[in-house]
Amino acid sequence: MSVRELVVLGTASQVPTRHRNHNGYLLRWDGEGILFDPGEGTQRQMLRAGVAAHDLNRICVTHFHGDHSLGLAGVIQRINLDRVPHQVTAHYPKSGQRFFDRLRYATAYRETVQLTEAPVAADGVLARTGGYTLEAHRLSHPVESYGYRLTEPDGRRMLPDRLAAHGIKGPDVGRIQREGSLDGVLLDDVSEIRRGQRFAFVMDTRLCDGVHALADGCDLLVIESTFLDEDEQLAVEHGHLTAGQAAAVARDAGVRHLVLTHFSQRYSDPEGFERQARAAGYEGELTVAHDLLRVPVPKRR
Repeated sequence: MSVRELVVLGTASQVPTRHRNHNGYLLRWDGEGILFDPGEGTQRQMLRAGVAAHDLNRICVTHFHGDHSLGLAGVIQRINLDRVPHQVTAHYPKSGQRFFDRLRYATAYRETVQLTEAPVAADGVLARTGGYTLEAHRLSHPVESYGYRLTEPDGRRMLPDRLAAHGIKGPDVGRIQREGSLDGVLLDDVSEIRRGQRFAFVMDTRLCDGVHALADGCDLLVIESTFLDEDEQLAVEHGHLTAGQAAAVARDAGVRHLVLTHFSQRYSDPEGFERQARAAGYEGELTVAHDLLRVPVPKRR
């Protein structure tokens, strides 16, 4: 059975705390796993969350600050140790190639797996598969940073009442789906567009066009909210978002489920992020992330 969910491996900004590991997020999308921003300790968090190296098909790094990338060395070596039988592709800012190289070959180990490097140099599509299109958009941070967006192709939803009205049943349902028409009845007459699901991952950034492009119409948006609104000036200076800013983006983009994460150690009460997100006018489903949480992608309407 296909599974679409986010597994939160870590939620801390800059430094880990007693209760929050460095960043790490796994998106399970049917039979694939996409690991975002593996910070220090990700390999252990994967173990705690029941995530295996074999579950990984892609690794997407937004930027090369340590809390988003220091776990790469351990994850890559674990992929090789476990002899993952399929290709694994790594996306990361091309400007940080030297950092990726250092992390990939941080220590001696035996390479047994095909790890494909696919660095990101500009906005655009990174990959197309049968189940999704993966694209990147530039963000605004002191170092080059990209957010990632996954979009499922639109499909078709057959409408039983219309099929019945036209006397179409059994094998003829498949036939009209394949051929687009049947005895003068068009596919549009008996079906409707089933909008593909959309997921976005937005980490360290100020407000910018890329944030809005990534969030637009998402079913599930994972976005940093490092600071509370009263510290907005700090957020701007260091290239981050506040809870209210992140929620306003989700509100304007029509996001169905908003996941706030990447919290500064200066805050001990996570409820403050929820209060400020609601105060910003976001009315959809809201999650203030914590380590080892699982968040399902919302069901289609």
